[in-house]
Order: sequence, then C-alpha cells, then structure tokens
Amino acid sequence: MAAEVFGDRLPAARRYAEHLATSGVVRGLIGPREAGRVWDRHILNCAVAAELIPHGARLVDVGSGAGLPGIPLALARPDLHVVLIEPLARRVDWLDEVIEDLGIPVVVERGRAEEAAVRRRWEGADVVTARAVAPLARLAGWALPLLRPGGTLLAVKGASAAEEVVRDVAAVRKSGGGEPRVVRCGAGVVDPPSTVVLVERVANRRGGGPERPRRRREQRS
Repeated sequence: MAAEVFGDRLPAARRYAEHLATSGVVRGLIGPREAGRVWDRHILNCAVAAELIPHGARLVDVGSGAGLPGIPLALARPDLHVVLIEPLARRVDWLDEVIEDLGIPVVVERGRAEEAAVRRRWEGADVVTARAVAPLARLAGWALPLLRPGGTLLAVKGASAAEEVVRDVAAVRKSGGGEPRVVRCGAGVVDPPSTVVLVERVANRRGGGPERPRRRREQRS
C-alpha cells in the first residue's frame, strides 16, 4: 500500500518512518507507544488525504508538530508546494533535519497560524491542513484567513468528527467558512479510512459575510 501511495518516493517515506520511530520518540514528537505503528496510524493515515487536493496546490500545514500531515502529503504528491508552520523551536529543528535528510522542497516556518506576520507571508493558500491541533471552531479561526476565497481547510480528525461539526458549525461560519463536511479518504489503503473535515473558505473577512467587491482602482492595479 505504501508503494502505491508514494511511488518512487517510497525510500524517502521509509526514511521518514525511521525518523518518527527513533528521534521522533526520543525528542518527544510522538509517544513511545506510537513507534510500532507509524505507517498506518500516522503516515498513510495522513497521505491518503492527497486525493482531496488539486494538482499544484499551495498547501500550508498548521501546527505541524512531527510534520503530520504535511510531510506525508509532500512525499505522496511532489506537485504540491508545502509549508509547515510550527511554533516550538525544538520541533522546528527536528523538522529541518528530517526535511534535509529526505531531500524534499518543503519550507518550515516557526510561528503560529494566528500571528499577523505568519498570515502575511503565507495567506492565499489553496489548502490548509491540520491534524490534532485544536477543536474545529478554534482551528477555523486560525486556518481560514490563510486561505484564498474558495480554498479549502482539510482537518484530519478522529471518530468524533461528525459531532464536532454539529457543535462548531456556527463558529466556522462566523470565521468565513462554508458548511463543514465529513469525508472519508483512503478506502482500500488504510482501515478504517481516514476521516477528514472539509471546510471551504467562502468569505473574505471575519463574520461570515460575503467578500466585498474590489474598488475600480484596485481592479486596475
């Protein structure tokens, strides 16, 4: 299954799995009990979300931690332009080391998605991804401003995703998102399939209103 997902980047995916199971555990990026199941629980579980991402997309992974889901997506889809945003220096250092070893063109930004400077640098993304970062209401407030109108938030979630959507739908709309949808990815690759909450950015400002038309002068520029 890994060969099907990663193709000629399978050796790099194996190297990433080794990093997760060794230095990733030693340096506290994943728990010791996770070392034996990095493929199904972490790498493939994230990589299968690639089927929801358009070709050549600019992707920003917020709260990247151990590079999940950003690094598996970058390995599975060489056409993507991937940025990992992570606030903790020790995690950023690990990510830099791993990316250099894997030889993939992924950018690591130390910061938080809600910081103005980070937003200015990476706004206009086609896709924002996140995994185990925050409840959907809070995540939408951080992630949606990084997206272009029509861009998509993909939040890799667990079994309670549907309940979370019902609980947080009003907050998502207030942050400028459309109706959240729960989708399943990777049938036949991971069992059970991965659960992803998909939210399209439909508004250009906080409050959920429609995007205001540009002035004539801005259109000419």
